[in-house]
Amino acid sequence: MENNNALLTITNLVKHFDISGGLLEQLTWEDWRIVRRRTTVKAVNDVSLSIRPREILGVVGESGCGKSTLARAVLGLYPPDSGKIYYQDNRIDHLTSRQMLPFRKKMQMIFQDPYASLNPRMTVKRILEEPFLFHKRSTTPNEVQNKVAEVMQQVGVEPSWATRYPHEFSGGQRQRISIARALMVDPEFIVADEPVSALDVSIQAQILNLLMKAQEERGLTYLFITHDLSVVKHFSTRVAVMYLGTVCELGATGELYQSPRHPYTRALLSAIPELGRQKAKHVKLKGEVPTPIDLPSGCVFHGRCLYANERCTQEIPKLIDLNSGAQVACHGVEEGRL
Repeated sequence: MENNNALLTITNLVKHFDISGGLLEQLTWEDWRIVRRRTTVKAVNDVSLSIRPREILGVVGESGCGKSTLARAVLGLYPPDSGKIYYQDNRIDHLTSRQMLPFRKKMQMIFQDPYASLNPRMTVKRILEEPFLFHKRSTTPNEVQNKVAEVMQQVGVEPSWATRYPHEFSGGQRQRISIARALMVDPEFIVADEPVSALDVSIQAQILNLLMKAQEERGLTYLFITHDLSVVKHFSTRVAVMYLGTVCELGATGELYQSPRHPYTRALLSAIPELGRQKAKHVKLKGEVPTPIDLPSGCVFHGRCLYANERCTQEIPKLIDLNSGAQVACHGVEEGRL
């Protein structure tokens, strides 16, 4: 059900991809007969989240856990197979492209690779003008020019460089331009899909500070996708940990880092390098990461978990509320074993 206090609410979201290929690729020979088999990647499985206004929800997990698919489904770039998405009180997951237009101005995205997301044939001025002119058609040339210069100044790019092309900028500058493009229409909600993963560490800090400054000045809400646990610790208000398309733990950043409850969260956090740590506390998981094409029964983590029992292999755990306000999907926590 929708949360009236939330800016964005995701309920039981499912997104699978059929990678079977053509008809001939689907046919196989089994038991002396030809059988048609479909291959499906189960990217997101029954995910429920809510994001409150002005908060930063960080989504972390290994590569292939469904973080980016979740982000793109939220914005309608991938239509969900089932589930519901609400923006405030409005359900948006089933809307057509035309019906989504009023929400496009409120919801923007910053992509991981700025070089791939910026049109190489367009100058920075044209790149920034495009969304502004599309969503705010009754504008004068002076208004557009002033808006471009204002936003470029805010993101730390010299406005006089507006006539340059993306290839004339460094990676950090291109990401600043991508942020500027998202800010041009004055959005309320921004999905940032690993916006600093392709940048040097020193540039990462500059971009994160820029995003935080934009949030303070504009009252923005972020869905922040990353695999860097150190980044999310200092940037996010709450953290959702994903594993094979499911949310295994969700809670306030400080509490989750100090007292992780799910075994997978503990393993992830133990892998963060820390200065001054005298003795290694790295949690070594057993087994290998299963494929999202053939998910294991029960808890998707049970094959690598050190605390799994028979129930874990048969029953899918549900997110349960803890006294602290956090949520954990783990039979061991529910039974008091962890």
